[in-house]
Amino acid sequence: MFDPQALGACLTRWAEEKNLAGVSACIAGPDGFSYAFDHGFCDANASIRPDSDTMYGIASMSKSITALCACILHVEGRLNIDDPVCRYLPDFRVPGQPREAVTIRHLAMHTAGIPPMEPLEWSIAMNSTGRRETDWLRAMRASAPNAMATIEQVIDYVAHCPYATLGAPGEVMSYSNEGYAILSSVIDKAAGMPLEQVMHEKVFAPLSMTRSILDNGIEAARALSGGNLTSLFEVEDGVRICDDAWSILPPFRGCAMVKSTARDMAVYYRALSNFGLHEGVQAIPAQAVELLLGKYHPLSALNVMCMGINKREFAGHTICEHAGGLHGVSSKGGLLLGEGYGFAVLCNQGDEDMDELMWAMYNAVLGLPLAQSHCWFHPAPAPFSAPEMITGAYIAHEGEPCRLIIEEKDGALMRTRDGAVTALTYCGGTRFLAHALGAPADQGVRHEFLIRGGRAWGVRCGTRVFERIDD
Repeated sequence: MFDPQALGACLTRWAEEKNLAGVSACIAGPDGFSYAFDHGFCDANASIRPDSDTMYGIASMSKSITALCACILHVEGRLNIDDPVCRYLPDFRVPGQPREAVTIRHLAMHTAGIPPMEPLEWSIAMNSTGRRETDWLRAMRASAPNAMATIEQVIDYVAHCPYATLGAPGEVMSYSNEGYAILSSVIDKAAGMPLEQVMHEKVFAPLSMTRSILDNGIEAARALSGGNLTSLFEVEDGVRICDDAWSILPPFRGCAMVKSTARDMAVYYRALSNFGLHEGVQAIPAQAVELLLGKYHPLSALNVMCMGINKREFAGHTICEHAGGLHGVSSKGGLLLGEGYGFAVLCNQGDEDMDELMWAMYNAVLGLPLAQSHCWFHPAPAPFSAPEMITGAYIAHEGEPCRLIIEEKDGALMRTRDGAVTALTYCGGTRFLAHALGAPADQGVRHEFLIRGGRAWGVRCGTRVFERIDD
């Protein structure tokens, strides 16, 4: 077994280097093994320390729980994940595709063809209260066609979206919060009860996750927490700001609205690692976990999107994981598939990367150096042969429009994103890392260009597809 003091020192160093307000991490392993790490504070006065039972937002880590609910309903015969979405929501459609073409599976795997779009951020801006006025908040309120407070408003916007569909259902993976809003309502219809109840009865209760709740707001979570609930922090212009203005985004419940603890989430991921076994009992149907992340999804060192969770091969092990982020929330959770280990890192400061803390915990369990990187894009030994295929401008509309410009300058490919210039380092295939000029080439944002007919029509930046625009 690993040295817990060495791991604690490593996690403390990274938390301090990142200047995190508060963070709780947990490992749940075989035979009752557990490890907990807590750092920083929960409140504006820096007087309350977090612990492994402190409730945090988990943001998009919610998605695998939502997808698991769909998989459980599939096993129970309440729905089929290959059912067309329109069977449950008749007004749903993706422009340019037959109404019946998009299935529940496509929503869960982010392959419905829905391009990056604004509804989630409109919903946050129009429904959340107590936020400090910012340029982003004013821009979102000014551009919102409505409050995006109902699933009908989201479905209508998707159906009449002014941006091109990304491809046929199943063809292109592009992360879609709107897809998960719609999936949440499909589960309501199929189960005959709200997703909140399904999640409690099918996941939280069977796994004894007594401090976990799907709460579109904060009051139910606050009551469940018994007062052990963190405040929210953001760093703006170098100054850390604290509030309790939790995100409210009514149709996007299954996207991002679970509140939980590091302990509960580590137990959840351990159960997935064990294909539904919890404390010797088959608490979740094994077939449901298999559908979620198992043999139906390929394994690659390059990372594959399963249903609400990613999957990758690393050092002979299979890691499944997902991160999350909202106002005052940065999170990451994962598991070693088939090995009985679950991991969670929850932070109360927004726009932070939890990768290095999570990697250190993986590495501790695997007997690897704690600082070993898990990056899966690596610089190639030879230059890219066809820069003319990828140069040009690309755009995505998730929130305010974001533009990428790819140019060749003095024989090197460069990326400009909203005025900021970074280098592009080739990593094989059509993959590149965008990194700050002069920074290590193996650290940066992943880009994969999607080429058809000798020309890139889009680029997957992280997990979102930006589409080419002709200026």
